[in-house]
Parts: sequence; C-alpha cells; structure tokens
Amino acid sequence: MALLNFRRRDEEQAPVNAQVEAFLQGYSIEVMPRTAAKVDDFRDLLPEGTRVYIAHIDGTPIEEMVTTAARLARDGFNVMPHFPARIIKDASTLHDWIARYQGEAGVKQGLLLAGGVAEPVGDFHCSMQLLETGLFDKAGFDRLHVAGHPEGNRDIDPNGGDEQVMQALRWKQAFNERTDAQMALATQFCFEAQPIIDWANRLSAEGIHLPIHIGIAGPAKLQTLIKFAVACGVGPSLKVLQKRAMDVTKLVLPYEPTEVVAELAAHKAANPDFNIEHVHFFPLGGIKANANWAIEQGGAAARPASQQG
Repeated sequence: MALLNFRRRDEEQAPVNAQVEAFLQGYSIEVMPRTAAKVDDFRDLLPEGTRVYIAHIDGTPIEEMVTTAARLARDGFNVMPHFPARIIKDASTLHDWIARYQGEAGVKQGLLLAGGVAEPVGDFHCSMQLLETGLFDKAGFDRLHVAGHPEGNRDIDPNGGDEQVMQALRWKQAFNERTDAQMALATQFCFEAQPIIDWANRLSAEGIHLPIHIGIAGPAKLQTLIKFAVACGVGPSLKVLQKRAMDVTKLVLPYEPTEVVAELAAHKAANPDFNIEHVHFFPLGGIKANANWAIEQGGAAARPASQQG
C-alpha cells in the first residue's frame, strides 16, 4: 500500500516564494457570522488590519451581521460587510443598515452586489441602484467594492456572453471617475490563472481600470469545492477540479490554491501594471486552514502579529 507523504506542521518549511509573498501582501478574506463565531480570536490567524468581508446570506438577521462587524472592528480589522441589493427592501432599510454598521462598528466600507437570490424582495436588484441612492456617500463611506466575474455570470448574461456584465462595469468605472469613493472589483473565485489574466487584460483594453481583488478559493476538500463552484456558477476553470477528481492519488488530499496563486504572482512580478491589486480568499475549507496556508505561502506578509519577530 502506498504511503501518502503528509508534511508535519512542525517540520522545517520550504523557503517562501518571494513573488507569492509580495502577491499575498494585504490579502482579504470572507467570513459569515456563523463561521466567525467558531473562531476564538482572529488575531491569532490574520495579519493586523486585514480587510475582512462579512457575507450577508439571505435569512441572516442584520443584528448578527452588525455584531460580527463590531467584534472584528474591536480586534483591529478593516470590516467590509456585504450589501446584497436583492435582499434589501428599500432605501429606508439600506439607510438603517448603514447607520447600524457605523454606529456599532464604525464601518466606512462595503461590498455592493446583486446578491444570491433570484427575485428581489423590494426595490433593488443590482449594485448600481444601491450606488445611485447616494446613501453611502452621505454616510461618508470611503471605499466601495463591487463584484467582478472573470468567467462571466449567467444571472446577468443568460446566453453565456458578457454584454450586460461589461455594460455594468463601464457604468461603475464612470461612477468611480465622477465620485470620491475608492472602488475595486472583488471577484468570484476561479481555479485557473490564464482566464483571469485574459479577463483582466481585456478590462484594461476596454478602459475599465478599477483595481481587481481576485477571488481565490482557500484549501478545502475537493467535494466541498466542487459543490460551491457549481452553486456559484464558476465557469470553465471548474475543469481543474474535475480533472483532479479523476486522479485517485489526489482525490483524498485537500485542494490548495498554490498553483493558481503562484502563476498569478509570477505574472504580476513580470507585469507590474497588471491590474490585480490584491488576493481575496473564500475560506471554503475553514478560516483556520486558509489562514495557515497563507502563512506558509506568504511568509511575513501573511503572519498575524503574534507570530511576527
């Protein structure tokens, strides 16, 4: 019977790839209130000042979202809650959410997106409508991120093209140019570098220069990743997982994003003007597993304060 070579955590680590270390500098990560509640202290896992997105899943009470935001803010993290248009009833509700986040957690940044439900519960169905309310500007929000889709989005373009997605991105680019908000694209996760590179280059060619915070799925069981990838509409790069699933020697080992991150880091090092600014992690296999992988790969750039020095 073949022996699988599992490395022990206390064994000497391989040298950190300098390109990957630079690429992981300032990474962000996404949590939900129920997953955050399982973490005793984020300061033992994440670098000081890490931007932590709080995903607002339909059905999560706003009270739980705000409580999670306040906890993370007290611990010194930059909190960025989701504002999903399709689960926000009206402008009054949006105003209330903004006021709660600011009053209890000092939040001044948000990710605005359509949301994962098919039918809106009220007046809004897309992030552009949220931006048009002017409520974020009035509240003094200084950073507003919107969604990006390197492999398209069939909710927006059902025919598989990207006409509507590109039109929306041009609108957001224009909004960025006429306002003081710092904007960026936080993208869906992908498993292959070349489609990401091609998409980012196309945006630049189309005059869309919003910085890209590229979505990367953290370490997880293969079955878990495939389930989330299908549910989230991941496109052709899903074949990376499907190919891996056919290899029995890899089937029992957790997927790690080492290859895709290394390829993107190398491309960024060779092309400093490449429009990917940061990595944004989806910790589908758990926050601790993702943080530990980032520490191993990113060296000093990814170590929490307790591990510095």
